[in-house]
This record gives sequence, structure tokens and C-alpha cells, in this order.
Amino acid sequence: MAFVFSSKLKAFINTTFLLLLCFFFTTHIRSPSPSFNLATLKAPKGDGCHGLQRLQDHHSKCLYLKTHIPCVSQGYVNYLYIFYCVCERHPILGYMLLALWLLVLFYLLGNTASQYFCSSVESLSRELRLSPTIAGVTLLSLGNGSPDVFASIISFRSGSGEVGLSSVLGGAFFVSCVVVGIINVCASSSSSASRTARIDRSCFVRDVCFFIVVLSSLLAILLVGRINIWGAMAFTSLYFVYVSIVSATHFCRDDKYEDLVVPILDDEELDEPVSGAKEVTIVSNSQEDDHLEPSSWTMFKETASFYISWFLYLIDMPLYLPRRLTIPDVTEERWCRPFAVASATLAPVLVATLWNSKRNGMGTREGMTIYLYAGLVGLVVGIIAFRTTKKDNPPKKVLFPWLAGGFLMSVLWTYIIAEELVGLLVSLGYIFGISPSILGLTVLAWGNSIGDLIANVAMAMNGGQDGAQIAISGCYAGPIFNTLAGLGLSLLVAAWAVHPASFVIPVGPQLFEILGFMIAGLLWALVILPRKDMKLDRVLGIGLLAIYLCFLSLRLSQSLGLMQV
Repeated sequence: MAFVFSSKLKAFINTTFLLLLCFFFTTHIRSPSPSFNLATLKAPKGDGCHGLQRLQDHHSKCLYLKTHIPCVSQGYVNYLYIFYCVCERHPILGYMLLALWLLVLFYLLGNTASQYFCSSVESLSRELRLSPTIAGVTLLSLGNGSPDVFASIISFRSGSGEVGLSSVLGGAFFVSCVVVGIINVCASSSSSASRTARIDRSCFVRDVCFFIVVLSSLLAILLVGRINIWGAMAFTSLYFVYVSIVSATHFCRDDKYEDLVVPILDDEELDEPVSGAKEVTIVSNSQEDDHLEPSSWTMFKETASFYISWFLYLIDMPLYLPRRLTIPDVTEERWCRPFAVASATLAPVLVATLWNSKRNGMGTREGMTIYLYAGLVGLVVGIIAFRTTKKDNPPKKVLFPWLAGGFLMSVLWTYIIAEELVGLLVSLGYIFGISPSILGLTVLAWGNSIGDLIANVAMAMNGGQDGAQIAISGCYAGPIFNTLAGLGLSLLVAAWAVHPASFVIPVGPQLFEILGFMIAGLLWALVILPRKDMKLDRVLGIGLLAIYLCFLSLRLSQSLGLMQV
């Protein structure tokens, strides 16, 4: 009993330490300040970049950007300057560059979360000996929702809070309505086992009712219009209440979904299809010998495949290498000792670079001192990593420092990419004359949620009874985490910055509309699914999709000026 208690205390202390470090990063790393002379440049108070809309040609807009500080976008790239000044004579090129970079940022955000962040989270859950149920509602939700969480925090810290509010609520609305709706429509139309699958009633009612409570609490906060640090802490702590309820449900009864984390097929079952696949390959090769395919065409295909592979490799390398050299990765399939030593050495240098860039210390004595200390720390850690690791396999003991380093560096990279993505969306809002909240509600929310759509639909269609349960549960547990952690931490960081005063929340009519439609979708699911004996049903799916389409039609009408609220 003492061993169990000490292990749980150790897990709690380690988890708390990681979360405090993440909070330190998000509260102390500020957005880059513009390098302009404040004595010579003046901007109308409250004007922001809206003066761009009153100008007609790109040349005048370029001059406006050079003389107005508020138009310097968040992030590390001034997209408005690139579009109106660099691409002044070629606007089509500017549109293409921004669109391509938007796709690249979405790819980097998703790839960093899936390849680095989620693997670190999964390994940490094993190292901390968390039960699958607890890991699912904590670390797994953190891994899946990290893009929304960091995008929301970045938008609040950069003064574009409505982008964060819209992106988190838009993503939660998309998952709880569109993804659940598509799962129900596809399952009811298929002939697989998912058509007759029944969802656990108690888990479903628990998750949906708690989500309604969360949205009602957020509605009350938005009606007040401001929040202090204690209110933000209370709202964020609702997630711990949810985890406690899930844990109590898990420990008070035998959770029949506990074994879902175990591979479905054991080793003996896996051996059979593998050997069968080998036999098929042998037969296929023997048939190829008699095939009258011209050798020149075969050589052409092989050569083309070779060059295409190298072309894709060269394109991906600039996106892959910086993260690989700075994020410690001790997974079995990606272990590489040179990369591990390099990441241990260069990670402190990246942290120092980010710190100096945010606080305008790149060329100062203070900045050079930070670089010196970071370089010394990296050198010592790199030597330790080199002496304590092997070439052939990752370390098996003392894994927590490696996993903690991978977790924190993946958090840092996610933070950097999310900051750049928010800055680009805000700039696109000014370029197209669209409210940034609309872009957060659509582009950012859809981009961050497309992975949930693909994964959950595939799980529900191919996983049978268990897969349907996991998919539906994930469609509610994930949005609960994103809302409480994403918006909760964002409000906490914003309230912390103005403490002891209260933070004024950027509230618009669209926020009340989306909350109303979201609660309507949850109530629809709460009524229809029990009436259908907890079976996935077309009526439930079509109703949820109709609710989401009605909301989009309303927002589109308001954006085009066809309807005023």
C-alpha cells in the first residue's frame, strides 16, 4: 500500500511539474514587439488596421503599413507587409503564397501534435502508471486538443481574443455536431457491426450533461463580459471536476471499456495474416515473371518513383529537420542516437532564442548572457546524453527526463506554430475584409478538427461495438477538454496579465449564437439517442448536421449583410 501511495504521489508531482512549466512558457513568452521608433510613428487610438479598408491601391496600403504600428501582425512574419509591399505588383502571387503557407502551418501543427506531442504523452502515461481511463480523459485529450488550446492562448495573448473564442467553440461545435452526425449517418447506412452497436447510456448521459453545464457556465461568463483571475481558475477547475467524475465512475464499477487500450489481436493471431501475406507476395512475384510488361516501362516507373520520393523528401526536410534536432524522441521506431544527442544539446539554445526574440534581447548584453548559459547547459546535457545512450536502442531506464524534455519541446513548437497560424489568420481577415472571428470559426476550427473527423469515423465504422463507443465518447470528451483547458487557460493567462483588475472579454453576438446552437445539438442528441435504444441512427445524424448547417447559413447571411442582429 505504501508503494502504491508513493508511486501515485510521484506521478502527481511529476505531472504538476510539467503543467507548471507549460504555464510558465505561455505566460512569460510574449508576442514579438515591433522594432519601430515610437517617437516618430503614431497610430490613431483604436484604429488598428481598419484604416486599410479605406485605402484603394496596394501602394497606399504599403505606406500605411510602414507608418502604423498596430498593423504589424503577430508572429514572426509580417504577412500584411509581404502581401501589400513585397507582392505589390503581383497580388495573385501574394494570394498563392499565403494560401500555401496556411496549408504548411496546418500540416506542421497537426504533424507536431501527432508525431511528437502525442507520442510523448502516451509514453508519459505509461511512465507515470496512469490507468487507461484517467489517461484518456487527461493526457490523451491534451494530445488531441493541443492545437486548439495553444491557438486560443496565443490569440488572447496577442489581443485577438475573438479568434481564440471562435476557434475553440467552432471546433467543439464541429466535432459534437458534424462528426457525431456523420458517424450516425454512416453507421446506419452500412452493413457492418457498427450499425447495431449500442452506446453506453450512463457514459453518454454523463458526458453530454456535463458539456451542457460547461457551456452554460461559459454563457454566464460571456453575459457578465469580464472575468478576474479567481473566476478563470474556477472555470478551468471544472475540468478537474469532470476527471473526478469519470474516475469515480471508473472505480465504482467494472469499466467494460478498460481493455480497449490493449491490441485487439494477440501475437498468435497476428502471425497468421503476416505469413499469409508472404505467401501472396511469393505468388504475385511468380506471376510477374510471366507478365509481358516491357522492361523499359518498368525502369521508367522505378526511376520516376525514385525522383518523386527524393523531391518529396527535399520539400519535407526543411519542415522536419528543425523539430527533429530540438525535440527529444526516445520512441523505439524513431530512435537515432545522433538526433537524440543533438536535441538534448540544441533544445536549450532554441528556448533561449525564443526568449530573446520575444523580449527584444537578440543583440543586447542580456541576450548574449542568456545564449551563453543556454549553450553551456546544452553542452553539459548533450555530453550526458552521449555517455548514457546506446546506438542501437533507446534508453530503458531514467526515461522521465527524456519524456519530459520531448513533452516540453513539442509544447514549445506547437506554441510557435499556433502563434504564426493565428497571426496569418488575423492578417487574412484584414486582407479580405472578413472578421477574424469568422476565420477562427471556420478555417481554424475545421483545420484543427479534420483529424477528429477522419479518426473517429474510421473507428466507429471499423471497430464494431467498442469502436463506436470510443468514437462517440471522444466526440464529447475532447470538446469538453478544449473548452475548459483552451478557453480556461486563455482566460487565466489574460486575467493574470491584468490582475488585480478584471479582464474584459471580447464578446460578440456570434458567440451567443454558437453557444445556443451547440446546446441545441447536445439536447437533440440527449433526447434522440435514448429513444433509439442507444443505437446509432440516421435521424440523430441528419438532425445534428441540419443544426450545424443552419448556424453556418445564419453566419454567412450576417457576413454578407443579408441579415443584421
